[in-house]
Amino acid sequence: MNTALGVLIRDFASAKHPYSGALPDQLAASLRQRPVCPEQGIGMAELLDFIGEAVLKHSAVVTHPACMAHLHCPPLQASLVAEALLSAVNPSMDSWDQSMSATMLEQEVIGWLCGLFGFAGRGSDGVFTSGGTQSNFMGLLLARDHYCCMRWNWNVQQRGLPPQADRLRVLCSEEAHFTVKQSAALLGLGQQSVITVPVDSKGRMHSDLLESTIARLREDELLPFVLVATAGTTDFGSIDPLPELGEAARRHGLWLHTDAAYGGALALSDQHACLLKGIALSDSITVDFHKLFYQPISCGAFLLRDRLHYRYLRLNADYLNPEADDQAGVPNLVGKSVQTTRRFDALKLYMSLQHVGRERFAAMIDHTLKLAEETAERIRQEDALELIAEPTLNAVVFRYVPSVGAEDGAGWTDELNCRIRDRLLEGGIAVVARTKAKGKACLKFTLLNPLATLQHTAGILRHVIRIGKELECQYAAELLARKGVLSHDRGTAAGTYGSFMGRGL
Repeated sequence: MNTALGVLIRDFASAKHPYSGALPDQLAASLRQRPVCPEQGIGMAELLDFIGEAVLKHSAVVTHPACMAHLHCPPLQASLVAEALLSAVNPSMDSWDQSMSATMLEQEVIGWLCGLFGFAGRGSDGVFTSGGTQSNFMGLLLARDHYCCMRWNWNVQQRGLPPQADRLRVLCSEEAHFTVKQSAALLGLGQQSVITVPVDSKGRMHSDLLESTIARLREDELLPFVLVATAGTTDFGSIDPLPELGEAARRHGLWLHTDAAYGGALALSDQHACLLKGIALSDSITVDFHKLFYQPISCGAFLLRDRLHYRYLRLNADYLNPEADDQAGVPNLVGKSVQTTRRFDALKLYMSLQHVGRERFAAMIDHTLKLAEETAERIRQEDALELIAEPTLNAVVFRYVPSVGAEDGAGWTDELNCRIRDRLLEGGIAVVARTKAKGKACLKFTLLNPLATLQHTAGILRHVIRIGKELECQYAAELLARKGVLSHDRGTAAGTYGSFMGRGL
């Protein structure tokens, strides 16, 4: 362990750049130097040295302030200690006799989470999951089976989908996570069952358009059964109007599942928890801890308002969770999950909460949201940059706007932004995200790192502008050459364009 720590510091934690810049072919070539499974094993010191050189040195350095592409957080130290402990002890969270104290601790953490999101004292329950994908899947699964049971007295677990399943519909916003459609497909409903509701200028579901959408579906004899609200969209961090959606769900008899994988951590903040007002109206909630709770991947939870709904999942096996255990009150957790063997991920969150405390957690989260606002203001001040939307959480979407090439249409501007992002990555300058908004190719900062400052983001913005202007000069040289101007000397053409730019022409 000490040797591994030394390699980690040497080849990862001490990195001066957020990425080495190595290309996929280069990484593949270095790994082909040795067989995956040699006939004879090698010493641990030699192995760790190779892993450090071939793997750690060419990883995204999530602790670096310029690593800001995705919802991919730097993990807390307490959570790394927990990873070592839980991996060594290796409990399996499916049955009591494989986990003992781990089961009890997970249940304690779940109880605290239910209280944090307003479920306490209502017969609520939950389970740790691998993340938002699994939690969203469970939400739609239980919603579907509950609807079929209540409407037709149909047990999907035993009988499969009912004959009317092709009429079932899932409602969500246009900006909902792709796993809503993925879950519908895996559940046998098909992606066509997902009906998206338009969003407003801030990326939130239009609650009034939700009403007309439900009315139209029912006129067509279709059966909406679940409404998926989003508390933190991936690109803009937008939060749907949860109180209005909760009221609509109750009025129309819909299951309300809230995907708070991104925004759920706001519940820890005195300053920003108000953005989650109405989340307690949900029937189920997705929350991820490997985002703004700063846990190593993977770590999430699925919370359920009424634990009785777990009956749609529960099965008994004599070798794992016999019915006699249920009658004796033995807490086998396998009946609450779509996983059987499952890690003790609750230990990571528990140790982090114990070590950091709520106030400091809140301060970390608040800092990143403030940084997003400051970075957005800096973008507004730059003529060469366009802010696509005001940040709600800590994601900032923007793009470089060229001063030349507009006559070639949006394609050139889109290509330019993609090339800027590639230059940043390959040069080891910054790891930033790419996305599309309003049909435009954009760049995105996802500012999860509480150690990042405006100095870091402003520095990257300067690189974006510098690279953009360099690429514009290259483009201008090619454009002049195509038109026969200074075609004998591209270097002269680029220099001539540069002088034009200097004169504002």
